[in-house]
Amino acid sequence: MLAAVLAATLAKAVWIQAVRAESLARKADAQHRETVIIPASRGLISDRNGVELARDEVAITISADPFLVKAPAREAARAATVLGLSGSEQTALVGALSDKSKRFVYVKRQVSVEKARKLKRMKLAGFQYADDEKRVYPLGAVAAQVLGFAGVDKKGLAGIELSYDRDLRGQAGEKTVIKDPSGDLIEVLQAVDEKPGTNITLSIDSQIQLEAERVLRETVQSWQARSATATVLDPNTGEVLAMATAPGYDANRFSDIPQAYWRNRAVTDDYEPGSTFKLVTVAGVLAENLVAPTTEFTLPYEIPVADKQIHDAHPRGTERMSVAEILSRSSNVGAVTLSQKLGQESLARWIKRFGFGERTGIDYPGENSGRVPPPKQWYGSTAGTVPIGQGITVTPLQLASAYAAIANGGVWVEPRLTLRVDGKRAKEPTRRRVVTPVVATQLMSMLRDVVDEGTGTQAEIAGYTVAGKTGTAAKAIPGGYSDYRYEASFVGIVPASKPRLVILVNVDEPRGSIWGSVVAAPAFKELALSCLQYLEVPPDKPS
Repeated sequence: MLAAVLAATLAKAVWIQAVRAESLARKADAQHRETVIIPASRGLISDRNGVELARDEVAITISADPFLVKAPAREAARAATVLGLSGSEQTALVGALSDKSKRFVYVKRQVSVEKARKLKRMKLAGFQYADDEKRVYPLGAVAAQVLGFAGVDKKGLAGIELSYDRDLRGQAGEKTVIKDPSGDLIEVLQAVDEKPGTNITLSIDSQIQLEAERVLRETVQSWQARSATATVLDPNTGEVLAMATAPGYDANRFSDIPQAYWRNRAVTDDYEPGSTFKLVTVAGVLAENLVAPTTEFTLPYEIPVADKQIHDAHPRGTERMSVAEILSRSSNVGAVTLSQKLGQESLARWIKRFGFGERTGIDYPGENSGRVPPPKQWYGSTAGTVPIGQGITVTPLQLASAYAAIANGGVWVEPRLTLRVDGKRAKEPTRRRVVTPVVATQLMSMLRDVVDEGTGTQAEIAGYTVAGKTGTAAKAIPGGYSDYRYEASFVGIVPASKPRLVILVNVDEPRGSIWGSVVAAPAFKELALSCLQYLEVPPDKPS
C-alpha cells in the first residue's frame, strides 16, 4: 500500500512538473505578476485670463480580488456605507465579489481620497487601492455646454473635451509588479512613465460667460421660454468670448442630466432667423449698386409672391420707404421688393457668401451647417420667404459671424474657441472679404437707425452707440407654420462707432410676447452693458 501511494505521488509529481508545468507556471505567474496601467494627467482647460475651467484632481480607484474576499455580503455592505452606494449598486457588488472565477473587479472608480482612506482602515480582505485622477469642473455650470465632459476613463465625450481629446488625454504609462498572495506589492520589475496631456487656453472669458448665463436664465424664467442662447464675439478676431445656453447643467454631474441639456445650441441647433436675416438681402442690393440707402419704394401692406401673400408684421397703409427705412422698420414687403430687384440666383449667391448653408469651421464637434435650399428648389413662395428669414435655417453662430463681418468693415472671420494649445498660439482664423468697406459702413449706419428709431429701441444703451436688428420668426410645423410658437432674437454691435462686441440673443418659444424687440432686445441690452463695463470700454455717445 505504501509503495502504491508513493508511486501515485510520483506520478502526480511527474504530471504536474512535466505535463502541466507550463500552464501552471503561467497561472502562478498571473497570480503574482501584474501589469498596472498608469493613467496620464489630462490637460488643463482654462479661460483667456487663466481661470481654470477643467482640471484633474487626485482620486482613488478601489478594486477587489474576489478570490481573496472572505465574506462578500458583509464586505459589500461595509463598502456601500462608506462609499454611499445605492441598493442596486450594493447588490451588484455582492455578486461581483462572490464570483471566485475572477481575480479583479471594480468596487468604485475615482473615489475621494478621504473616503478611500476611511475604507482602507477597515482592512477588508481582497480590497485594493490604486492612485487615480478625476476630471472636475471648478466653476460647475459655467460654460458646461462649451467644455463638454470626460468620462471615468478620462476620454473626452463632448464639447472641447472631445474635439481636443487627443491633445488633452496625454499618454498612459505602465509598470509590471510582483505581488504576494495577499495582493501586497513586493517588487516593481519595470515601468514606463506616463506623459501628461496638453493644456488648452480658450477664448472664453469666464466673467462674460457667467453674465451671459445669468441673463439667459432670467430671460427664460421671465418669458417662460423653452430655451435661450447667447453668443458674444469679438468681430475683429473671431474669438468667442461667451457662448451660453439656458437651461444649463453642472458638468460635474453630467451623467445625471438629460442629454438634451448637453447641447451647445449656438453651434448644434439651427432655426429660422426671421428679420435678422434681412441684412443679407439689403447687403446684396447695396453691393451690386442696385439701390442706395436713400432709394425709396412705394410699398403696400402686402405683396403677392406666387400663391402666397407676404405682409408686414403690423397693419399699415401704402407708404413710401427708403432702403434704410425698410431695414429699420423691418418691412417684409420692402425686403421682398429688394430681393426681386436682386433676383433669386444673386440672392442665393449672397447667402452663400455670408457663410450660410456651410459650417463656420469653429473648433467644436457636431457643428450644424443650417439648411439653405438651392435656387432650383425655390418653389412658389420660397422667393418671398427666404429674403425675410423664413424657409431657411441658420445657427446662432453663423448669424453672429455674418453681423461680425459688417462690424469689422466687411470681412468674414472664422470664429474660434481656442487661443493656445500647449502654450502655442492656435492657427490664425480664415478670413475673406464679403462686402466692401463702403457697403459695410452703409449697413452699420442703417443698423444704428434700427436701434435709434426703428424696431430695436429697447436695445439702446445710455452713453453708447448701438447697431443691431430684431427678428421674430414663426416656427415651422408639419404643413406650415405655428400660430403660437416663435423664435425671438436680436443681434447687436457695440459700440457702433468702433465695434468691440457682436452679441446675439435668441429666445425659443417665449410666452406673453413673441417679438424680438420685446423679448430679446432687453436681454441684449443688459448683457451688452455688463460686458462694456467689465471690459472698461469708454462711452462713445454724448448723454
